[in-house]
Amino acid sequence: MVCSVVVAHRAIFSGASTLHTEHNKLYNHGNDLLKVATRRFSLSVAKTQQSPVTKTQSTSTAVIEIDNPASVKRQLAQLFDLSLRATVPDEPDVVPLVDACAAKGGVKFGDYQCNNAMGIWSKIKGKQTEFRGPPAIGQAIVNNLPPSEMIDSCSVAGPGFVNVVLSKRWLAQSLQRMLIDGIDAWAPRLPVKRAMIDFSSPNIAKEMHVGHLRSTIIGDTVARMLEFSRVECVIRRNHVGDWGTQFGMLIAYLFEKFPNPNDVSVADIGDLQAFYKASKVRFDSDPEFKLRAQQAVVRLQSGEAMYHKAWKQICDVSRAEFDKVYQRLGVQLEEKGESFYNPYIPGVLEKLDNLGLVEESDGAQVIFVEGVNIPLIVVKRDGGYNYFTTDLASLWYRLNEEKLEWIVYVTDIGQQQHFDMLFKAYRRAGWLPKDENAYPKCTHIGFGLVLGDDGKRFRSRSSEVVRLVDLLDEAKRRCKTAILERDTAKDWSEEEIEKTTEAIGYGAVKYADLKINRLTNYTFNFDQMLNDKGNTAVYLQYAHARICSIIRKSGKDVEEIKRSGKVVLDHEDERALGLHLLQFPEVFEEACTNLLPNLLCEYLYNLAEIFSKKFYSNCQVVGSPEETSRLLLCEATATVMRKCFYLLGIVPVYKL
Repeated sequence: MVCSVVVAHRAIFSGASTLHTEHNKLYNHGNDLLKVATRRFSLSVAKTQQSPVTKTQSTSTAVIEIDNPASVKRQLAQLFDLSLRATVPDEPDVVPLVDACAAKGGVKFGDYQCNNAMGIWSKIKGKQTEFRGPPAIGQAIVNNLPPSEMIDSCSVAGPGFVNVVLSKRWLAQSLQRMLIDGIDAWAPRLPVKRAMIDFSSPNIAKEMHVGHLRSTIIGDTVARMLEFSRVECVIRRNHVGDWGTQFGMLIAYLFEKFPNPNDVSVADIGDLQAFYKASKVRFDSDPEFKLRAQQAVVRLQSGEAMYHKAWKQICDVSRAEFDKVYQRLGVQLEEKGESFYNPYIPGVLEKLDNLGLVEESDGAQVIFVEGVNIPLIVVKRDGGYNYFTTDLASLWYRLNEEKLEWIVYVTDIGQQQHFDMLFKAYRRAGWLPKDENAYPKCTHIGFGLVLGDDGKRFRSRSSEVVRLVDLLDEAKRRCKTAILERDTAKDWSEEEIEKTTEAIGYGAVKYADLKINRLTNYTFNFDQMLNDKGNTAVYLQYAHARICSIIRKSGKDVEEIKRSGKVVLDHEDERALGLHLLQFPEVFEEACTNLLPNLLCEYLYNLAEIFSKKFYSNCQVVGSPEETSRLLLCEATATVMRKCFYLLGIVPVYKL
């Protein structure tokens, strides 16, 4: 259910040769201590790159205010905010800069780090102050920290970096609470009730191809992220290209093949892609046919029943093909195509004209927006409408009829200027707030191209665009071949084999896309995405299946030991696993704030690595004195992995 702009102009591959950088815009406001402390500290990444803390990708497209009390980072920021107020009471604008520590030279000096000392010193240096440099400020920050059960120890390093070691007991108790309350207790809350993700948006009468893959997969994940963030209503809008001059060509060809249109059935149309190509050949080569096609457009738009019926038949054939792809991907969409908004266009243009936005230019009606030399054409010289016109009407409908607070458009990066102009036109009209971060708001998130091994757009050997349904079926076929070669599959039922190969094959295609920063191009390669080693969905599925196998082999009732057992993190690899699990809320927040699913993929892969190469290798589970605690750690890992899988639209496999 996605809202998409006109499909032709949203064609997933726009031909843009360069990718535009989407800049991080981080902002903070509000007086509530928790919100202040936990929103403001996100600035730390940009300001503390000289310190050994985890760096994040500065590719934010939207400033999102989010309430996330489960975040360890936010809880620490709250404590450090109190300390900073006591340390430098005359510097009220100082905000806590807290981030997770990364290993430097193979050594970690803490779990988290507060990096305010140098910034404070630059502010107060030269003033009358008791401090003699950043280290002294760092020590004062430590001394002024309020008592907290979450902190085991603090130390000051270098130019005032405050390293924090979290309490093992607190980590264990936090994990235990998640197991009892469920992982949804870690869900953050966005300050909106109604949101829409506009994605996929194929053209009627054309096959969905690999070019639509990224919009569909990324859009679905963004919708799932918003749903997890407790947005009450998330609409997944498919704004299909179901209107325009191409339908005159298709209808004219349909009537030419079937002189009695009342006898035409959906089955008669057959392969719509071949039907489209044949009609295009006639349109380009036969002037008489071209005239009939143009007349057919007029008669369709005037509402003649015979032409409307033919249009509907063509749309129905396309939808049936689209549904095959959506069913394989497990994606649900609610359609409102271009045709839906046609009745709203005159009224929206009249309102814009009354506001003085519409001007005449070279016989066309246009709207000028700030910062762009070319105008936004809303009525062509021949009086016809175009993509911008439809988008103006659809956005008006979404804001005024559907009462949406946040609309996210997911298309290729080449459409960035189109949406920038659309949103600016609405701000000029006063229909969107001048502040881009105020609600209601619109956000465009772009993505790069899907390439073949030759570095060019992914196509078949015959240079045809690859049909998406064929691509997905090939992924499943390859998985099935690999699984049938395994001894463990000999006892599986045909249904188990089908479900497993679908989960792994389709999931591998999704993950290969989502693990890449959406702003970049990526190379489509079956061998890489279906590899069971490295950062692939197949590897992650094996890791998850291994965890499930450990729990099954124990013979223990996990629900019972959740109630009666206790998590203990005495071994260093138990603690490393527990800490990473507890960092899920803050990683999810960063992924949601920046609308970057690849951050979730990176977290999930690192979780599988920590479990497999540290915990599983060094901590015996079944039959050990620590069996109960370690089974709980296995269950916590599986729970977080399954939530990540769900957010990425991947069906988990429980045995392999």
